[in-house]
Amino acid sequence: MNNFIQFDESKIDWKPLPGPDGEPADHISLSFLNVDEKAKIVDILFKFSANEKILMHRHTSNYSTFTVQGELRTYLTDGTLKDVRPAGVFKAGVPGEAHTEGGGEEDVVVDFFLRPYSSTDPIYEILDENLEVTQAMTFDDLKALNEEYTN
Repeated sequence: MNNFIQFDESKIDWKPLPGPDGEPADHISLSFLNVDEKAKIVDILFKFSANEKILMHRHTSNYSTFTVQGELRTYLTDGTLKDVRPAGVFKAGVPGEAHTEGGGEEDVVVDFFLRPYSSTDPIYEILDENLEVTQAMTFDDLKALNEEYTN
């Protein structure tokens, strides 16, 4: 007997991710699941718009992803499609190359498990068109954003 439960993203309290200019970044929303002060880890849902790309960035700490809904598409800096992860796919990641991501034919919802294990070391860096860092996001930054959205 199959008894499937459908994920309902309308039940999620989506918030904007501030970009380097302080305004909401295009094509991305977030919802905090857990911020562990002691371990310095963050579990967060991201929603990326269908057929769009989010800001160019580079992960600078360990992380894992689980695609909850839709398909996560990852692109190289030149726009070439690198990877497609449909719903149900888990991937462990390490710091690496600059890239962008987005949804497939529908918005994608991805659970990111961010593991900087430090308050101040960057989790990821937002990059400009020359791949220069315009913003770094740390555990403390995400913790403060979570507190802002919770209060």
